[in-house]
Amino acid sequence: MVGCIIVVEDTIIAEGYTSPYGGAHAEVNAIQSVKDPNLLEKATLYVTLEPCAHFGKTPPCSDLIIAHKIPRVVIGCLDEHEKVCGKGISKLKSAGCEVILGVLESECKTHHKRFFTFHKKKRPYIILKWAESKDGFIAPLKKLKNKPVWISNMYSRQLVHQWRSEEQAILVGANTVAHDNPSLTTRDVKGKNPIRIVIDIQNSLPKSSQVFNSEAKTITLTNNEIDSSIPLAKQICTALYLNNISSVIVEGGKKTLQTFIDEQLWDEARIFSSNENLKTGVRKPQLKGKLVNEIKIKSDTLKTMLND
Repeated sequence: MVGCIIVVEDTIIAEGYTSPYGGAHAEVNAIQSVKDPNLLEKATLYVTLEPCAHFGKTPPCSDLIIAHKIPRVVIGCLDEHEKVCGKGISKLKSAGCEVILGVLESECKTHHKRFFTFHKKKRPYIILKWAESKDGFIAPLKKLKNKPVWISNMYSRQLVHQWRSEEQAILVGANTVAHDNPSLTTRDVKGKNPIRIVIDIQNSLPKSSQVFNSEAKTITLTNNEIDSSIPLAKQICTALYLNNISSVIVEGGKKTLQTFIDEQLWDEARIFSSNENLKTGVRKPQLKGKLVNEIKIKSDTLKTMLND
């Protein structure tokens, strides 16, 4: 979400952020929350992303800023979407508004990474996630029951549910559904369920699987959408883009994870390492990236890596 504050004489008089899809933008919400509109004529508006200049689901924010005669706008980063990309700044300057661009630019670009990836790369922002044992396995070779074998601890699993609530979709392959029968919903924290994406090329999974229950929307990609004779990850990304999905957690087994890694179609990896040894099993995916963070979660270690 875009964030916006309005300041007069070093005092914040209003705040706003983007409403759910189709609703008011951050600037609109901030401006409408000002108790004394006359203050706007001597205010500075700070916003993380360039105000829009086109009619979409809502009117242009730049027009609203001009209409209220806000004299100064400080922008974190340029909106590189082809419908904006400098047009909002140009409109503001033409109306006599002072515009400052690039304040905390790196932080704002990181904040809007999903938005930029979706519009520039025509695919969702892709987060890989898995848990591995101390000796490098992500699952046993055989299981007695079709349910998950937990490698990470309960605190790490709760954090994963928090992540699910923060992203638009979660993706697994047919093998994960067949072997674990997961529901892929947000249960350990309060939050929305992600859209469930299931890669089932042969369309062979039973509809009694938990991923097909009514708790969340599920999109199944079969051989009607995916050609298994050519690289899969790019096709999956295109299908998700066409479904207007801007972020996805890939939480499948090794085959699914390695597919995205091998095609270099990932942005971030979140890897839990346990203190426990499995001694045998399915080896962890092979991934090279830039380690940007490492924290302890009780007995687990969480590493965050970026695809640099």
